[in-house]
Amino acid sequence: MDIVVEYADHYVTDGAYQWLADYTPCPYLERSHFARQYITVSLLVFLSFNAMYFVEATIAYYFIFDHGLKKHPKFLPHQVRREISASTRAFLPMSLLKGIWFVAEMRGYSLLYDGVATYGWYYLGASALMLLLFTDFCVYWNHRLLHHRWVYAKFHKPRHKWIIPTPYAAFAFHYLDGYLQSVPYHLGVFIFPVHKLLYLAVYFLGCTWAIMFHGGEYIITNQYLNASAHHNMHHLYFNYNYGQYFTLWDQMFGTYRHPSLEVTDGELRHSASVQKRQASEVDHALPNLEAPWGHKLVLE
Repeated sequence: MDIVVEYADHYVTDGAYQWLADYTPCPYLERSHFARQYITVSLLVFLSFNAMYFVEATIAYYFIFDHGLKKHPKFLPHQVRREISASTRAFLPMSLLKGIWFVAEMRGYSLLYDGVATYGWYYLGASALMLLLFTDFCVYWNHRLLHHRWVYAKFHKPRHKWIIPTPYAAFAFHYLDGYLQSVPYHLGVFIFPVHKLLYLAVYFLGCTWAIMFHGGEYIITNQYLNASAHHNMHHLYFNYNYGQYFTLWDQMFGTYRHPSLEVTDGELRHSASVQKRQASEVDHALPNLEAPWGHKLVLE
């Protein structure tokens, strides 16, 4: 993130901080000052959240999402507006929490590095795979633990309000839920070396994937890549397909559920009888839903 901050300082924030020093009681903060770094990076994260969300989710909603699903009995009144409202409320507190990690990275506490020659091209490729697998493994367990009865109702339940999500539901969650799911992306670079540009690429990939995850695109249905069809099964049936990029951990730990024809087949997906049965199954499951390890969830 120091690369992005350097460009921001050069073109925008140097002048902004100087203006504040000239016309307000605020002192001028040097680039190396902790408070300035934290304010700048938190603001950049907040702006990037909004930019990616509104651009990518809007494109996905109008060009990819299956609008026939809005007739589903579990599609809520004014749902898109409510998804956008919930998402935008989460952006600021998430940005402030993530800013602490980014400042630690900028100040040299992580294992991020600049030049490819430092570890070579082979390691660059291997580290990309390591980072994806590491984040996916951690997100799997974070997500699965969020389904435990002790934390579900307070932190994860808002995400499951959207039984039939649109791309705008990508960040429509409690901000601590979203923050916890993002921690592995930061934690990984404190455990093994990662190139700075690779880190940024994977970070933004995670945001894009979250949007496409809810995009209503059901073309990818293979048993290895955890795509929109797989995640739709999670929203419908709750205790399956916890992973983010891959189905590896779901298959390994017994929580994998392959997308059924009622999700992937357009005719069945739009069938009123199928949708009615799905809604009935959801209503039946909610009061007595069993979380992993047999702990009962109390859902309203």
